[in-house]
Parts: sequence; C-alpha cells; structure tokens
Amino acid sequence: MILVTGGTGLIGSHLLFHLINNGKTVRSNYRTEASMEKVHQVFGYYTDNPSVLMDQIDWVKADITDIGGLDPLFEGVDQVYHCAALISFDPKDFKILEHTNVEGTANIVNLSLKYGIKKLCYVSSIAAIGPSIKQQKVTEENEWNEAKANVYGITKYNAELEVWRGSQEGLPIVIINPGVVIGPGFWKSGSGSFFTYASKGKKYFIPGGTGFVTINDVIHAMTQLMDSSIQTERFILVNQNMTYEELLQKIAPELGITPPTKEVSKFMLECFWRWDWVRSNVFGKRRKLSKAVAKGLYHQKIYNSKKIKSELDFTFGDLDKSIEFCCEKFIQQP
Repeated sequence: MILVTGGTGLIGSHLLFHLINNGKTVRSNYRTEASMEKVHQVFGYYTDNPSVLMDQIDWVKADITDIGGLDPLFEGVDQVYHCAALISFDPKDFKILEHTNVEGTANIVNLSLKYGIKKLCYVSSIAAIGPSIKQQKVTEENEWNEAKANVYGITKYNAELEVWRGSQEGLPIVIINPGVVIGPGFWKSGSGSFFTYASKGKKYFIPGGTGFVTINDVIHAMTQLMDSSIQTERFILVNQNMTYEELLQKIAPELGITPPTKEVSKFMLECFWRWDWVRSNVFGKRRKLSKAVAKGLYHQKIYNSKKIKSELDFTFGDLDKSIEFCCEKFIQQP
C-alpha cells in the first residue's frame, strides 16, 4: 500500500493517477468533497473514465495537522509520498503555514517512524534552497539564508529539517525540490495562474525568472527515486530556467493571445509592495506582493539539476509540449 498525502493538489492528483494507472494500491487523504472534484477533473484530462480510477483509491478524510486522526492513513502502508502543503507568500499567514507545512510534516514523519514505513518521499520546493552566490547556478548544496527567503520558503525549509530528523531516527527518505510545476487543472494558483494571466491579454510582465519543470517529470523523478536504493538525499527538479517574459511568450500564442511586452519596473515593484502592505494592514486585504517576493523578482534565479540527471540517469521531458497541453486543457475548461 502506498500513501499519498495532499492527493487533491496538483502534484498529488497527478501522482495518484500515475500510481493507479500502473496497478499500485493507493490510499490518500482528503479534507472536503469539493477538493476531490479537482482530482476527478485532472484524471479526466488523461482518461475517459476518471470515476473508475477514483474508485480504486482508498480515500480517508484526514487533516495532516490533526495527529490524532492520522493513524488510519498509515495502517498497512509501505511507502509515503508527502505532497500535502499550504502555499502562501503573505507574511500574515506565517503561523498557519508553519502549522501545516512544519507541524504537519512532523506528524507524517512521526507516524512513518511509528509504522515502520520503508521509505518516505517529501515534496519540498526550490523556495527552500539557499540563494545563488555571484550569479552562479543554484545547487542542492547552497547555504540556506533565511533573511533572503519568503515565509513559504522558510516553512518548507523547516519542514525539510523534520524530514532530516526522521532520517536520523532511522526513516529512509528522499526529498525533491521542484521548480514551478507546469501542469493542468489548478488555474488559480501556482503555474496555473500564468495561464489565467496570459488569457487576459495583459500588457505587463514581471521581471526576473526562475526554474520550471513539467508535472510528468516531477512524478517520474519521485517514483524512480522511491523505487531506487537512493536515500538521505535531496534533488532539485528544474527542466528549464526561464524569465517570466519567456514563459508568457510561450503560453499566450497557444491561447490565441498577444504576449505582454512591457516589463514592470523595479520602481513600480517597490511602490506596489508598499501599497500592498498598506492595503493589508489598514484595510485588511490579503497580500498580493510581499517585500521578500518583490525583492526576489529583481533577478532571474538559475537552478542546476545535474544531480538528479547523474544519480538516476534522468532525462527531462519537453517543457514546450507540456505548455501546449496545458493551454489545450485551459481552452477546453467550462
């Protein structure tokens, strides 16, 4: 039996489809019935009978922050893919991010130790990797610098510490640090927001850039690592380093839209994050651009995936084809 936490998210839902489609016995948690509809939608991108595959999953209603209700998830389980996480870059969400990402991960690690899990794969993020030095490519060995990190990155890094703690107590683990994951189905968050933004024909693009990876590459890397003898290692998963302008130039034409041509200046970013702070603290609005995130947009971050290529003889797929597929599914949505 394989347990997938966060099975109703982008990575988790695609992982569930891959595992079920390959004859694996799988269990996953969910929090609401509405969240399971997203999984059904994702399955529908790849099969005409999503309900049949959904019914093959052992669904258990459970919250990773409620350790008292997690035991039913672990009974009879051999492997754990811990995908569940909260994503937010709003500093006001730090406590709930810490509760979900750090304490929730500690719960998963503790129960994995309790039930003698054979191996755990933790889905972290490049946000938990230390910054580049003198514009060199970022690797798994970059030194962590909390002062330059956003609240999401801080909690993902601290969650990694819980996973490393588990490894010291005898739990076999691997950690992946994917870049921005390109995959269909979640159009209002993560990479999906780029497709939504491009579809509106906006004139401006944000500066900077980061590493991108296809959802298929993430799933293949995870499952190959879990089936290998590799343990106590972390791996950056980035197929291609691009600016945000380059990404939108790939997406917009596939949607029949003219790509944005004007870059948001650093001066505009400085003004906006300050106004955003006022909106949040005076009017109670959610933050759209924190200071840490704004500063991170000043430069393009370049990531090195040499380690995963070497350790697994791993070959990344075609990012452009993945973008085309996402655009096709975006256009087809109701």
